[in-house]
Order: sequence, then C-alpha cells, then structure tokens
Amino acid sequence: MDAAARALRYARSRQHVTMRRLGTLLGYPSISADPRRASDMNACAAWLASMLTRIGLWDVEVWPGQVAPVVTAAWAGRPGAPTMLVYGHYDVQPAGPRRAWTTNPFRAAQVGDYLHARGASDDKGQLMAHFAAIEAWLADDGGLPLNLRLVLDGEEEIGSPTLVGAVARSWPRLAADVALVSDTWMLAPDVPVLITGLRGVLRARLKIFGPTRDLHAGAFGGAVANPVDVLARLLASLHCKTGQVALANFYDVVRTITETERDRLARAGPSDAIMLAPAGLAAGHGEPGFSAFERVTRRPALVVTDVHTSGRGRTVVPASATADINVRLVADQDPGIVAELLRRHLQARIPPGMRGRLHIGGGCPPYVLDRRAPVVGAVRAACRRVFGRDPLLLPSGGSIPFVSTLAAARQMDVALFGFGLPDDRTHAPNERLYLPNLFRGTQACIELYRQLGISLS
Repeated sequence: MDAAARALRYARSRQHVTMRRLGTLLGYPSISADPRRASDMNACAAWLASMLTRIGLWDVEVWPGQVAPVVTAAWAGRPGAPTMLVYGHYDVQPAGPRRAWTTNPFRAAQVGDYLHARGASDDKGQLMAHFAAIEAWLADDGGLPLNLRLVLDGEEEIGSPTLVGAVARSWPRLAADVALVSDTWMLAPDVPVLITGLRGVLRARLKIFGPTRDLHAGAFGGAVANPVDVLARLLASLHCKTGQVALANFYDVVRTITETERDRLARAGPSDAIMLAPAGLAAGHGEPGFSAFERVTRRPALVVTDVHTSGRGRTVVPASATADINVRLVADQDPGIVAELLRRHLQARIPPGMRGRLHIGGGCPPYVLDRRAPVVGAVRAACRRVFGRDPLLLPSGGSIPFVSTLAAARQMDVALFGFGLPDDRTHAPNERLYLPNLFRGTQACIELYRQLGISLS
C-alpha cells in the first residue's frame, strides 16, 4: 500500500473526528464585519492554532491583524522539495435575521446529507477537508509529499486588509511555489471544477449631502432639495436602459468573448435556468447578448448593494443619503482606472447646490490562471483518480482579494479547487455543506498533494 492509500485509509477512519472538529469550528460566530465579535474571532483563531498543532504542523502562530488574527503554520520536512501554500478563511458573514433560519446558525445541525450552519460551506467546511488531508499525510511516517505553508485569514469577508498588506511587504510566510484555495464550488457532487479566473472588485460609497440636519417632512417637504432624490438619479445614471454600465470608456479594455469560448462555456457551464433558480426568477437581467453565466464570469458589472439615509425610516427630509457600490472587473480592467471613471461620471451629474462625496474603499485586480501551469495538470490527475473524470475548467464571478493580489505580486499560480455546491446558500440563511463533498474533498486533497509533489519536483 503506497503512502497516499495509507493516508486515505487513515482519513476514512477519522471521519467522526473530522465531523466533531467541524462542529466545534462552526460554533464560533467569527463575524469579522461585526466589532462586537472580536473576542469570538480571537477564540476561534486560538482554537485553530491548537488544532493545527495537534495534527502535527510546525511553527503554528497567531498574528494580530487589523480586525482579526491571521493563523499560520508550516511543515518543512522535505528539504529541497517544492512548497505549497494552502489558504482559507475562518471568518463568516453575519447570520442575518434568526427567524430566516430553520436551525441555529452557529450550532451545526445535520439535516439528511447536509450540515447546516453559517460558514458550513464558506469556508470552514471546505477548510476542514484540507485539515483532514494534512493530518492523514502526517500520520504516516513519511509525512507530506511536499512542503507546506498554511495561512488562515480572519478578514476575507471584509477584503483581507491584513494579508493584502502582507503581500505588499513580501511577508516570508507567504513564500511558496504554488497556492491552493478551496473556497469555490463544484457544478454537481460528481462534477469537479477548477476555477480559471476571478473577477476583480472595486468598492465605493457615494454620499449626498442636503440640509444641515434632518428636517420634518411635513414642514419642509417640497421646499428643500432632498438628497435621496439626487442619489436616486445618480444611481439610475450608472446603467443604460439596456443594462450596460454607462461609465464612459468602461468597456474599452474588456476582452471580446470568442465564439469558441462561448461554445465551451455553454457546454460546460450552467444554463440560465440553473443560474437563476436560487434567485427565484424566471428571467435574467443585465448586459444584452450574453448568457447569465457569461454575465457573471466574463463580463464586468456594477451593483448597488445598499442604500440608506440619515433619517433611518423617520418621516423626515434626510440630511444625507448614502449608497454602497460594488464594481466587478474582468481581465485587463484596473481598479484604480475604473475608480476614476466612476468619479468623473458622478461629478459631472451632481446638480448645483448639492454636495457629494465618493469614498473608494479598496479593491483588487482580476485573476486569470495560466492553463499551462503545472498545477492544472496536477488537479486534472487528482480528479481522474478521485472522481473518474477531468475537472471542468470554468471562470468564477466571485472575487477573493488576497488571491488576486498574491498572484499578481508573486507571479504565483493559484488553484481554486473547491467542494461547495451552487445551492449551498452561502451568504444567505440556512447555509449548508453537502457532507459527501467533505469526505470526497478530503480524498481529493490527499491525491492533489501527491500529484503536486510529482509535477512540481
């Protein structure tokens, strides 16, 4: 029996331990966007560090971050061998209204073949597949087939400010030959996917100022300019009637999708009906001439994600109105250039007598994986062994700021190879993980580590 087979046998014998650990990890309400959860973030990081030490990793450390800690670990038992970086995040989105959940969002509950909890799929459950695979390899006297660096982010859901800064400083803990990330999806339980690209992102907040204070709507309504009206007109101006983004020069560098690529995406990607099913909509919306999958992966988009006022629902003419804007970028679009296009567009349309402020909250470039990279061959070989087929190579509409920044700065290939499913309800109530994917994902990680040891040597 070879080392990979022994590791797989060990992992299968420890599935009950993996489940128990995942249940504990899901019990931490590690919400990086909520300052009130700082103690929970610290407790979760400490638990992770303890667990990583128990499974046999070296140099386990908890580093303070801007909002939440970064947990790192390593294994360097093969001098001269290549090093893989495994990245994941332990922070989660807020749970939202408790009444929208059928189970407690921070108490793992098994419902049939699914485990329900916030973070079950994004990203704690997917991370646990790597933990189980690492432990299984280290349980064998030979250890891992290549060297390892592990980085666990506590700020991914808020843009990874600590780790993005660490990339700029060339932090040694990020040095590696290749990176693996499991924070993505499979098309179906038996259809693995290697993500070939991520959209970039630009975050902005537009605030329009009106009267010096909130004014009674009965006493002043119709007599003073309302910043809500101005904000609404400005937001409406961001798109053409056809659904295209209306910023001048926005599409100048956007690559045309070739007919060959469109045919491939149509065959391998989800149909409009499958794409729109989670939204409960029969028809899509957006840039004309493209499928829903093309719109969210190969085309840019501008989305208004929130609108609120200083009035907070009271019957007033509010002193200010604010909108959060999220721009998703595709290959060759630069966040800094798009930020300037947005600024110029809005400045030209603010009416006299009103004042606006656009705050750019940061962003990241798009990421494209070189399909000739050795890691692509390693993922293909692993999938053939575990799933009996090659993975689909598909782009994603999501953004992972740390990944894009790391790949651009270090010229590093990043394999985005995840075990979630399209209907896992990530960022929504009743988030869940399909448990067979947890155990199949562990097997895939075991085999992928072996294949990387071969292909990178």
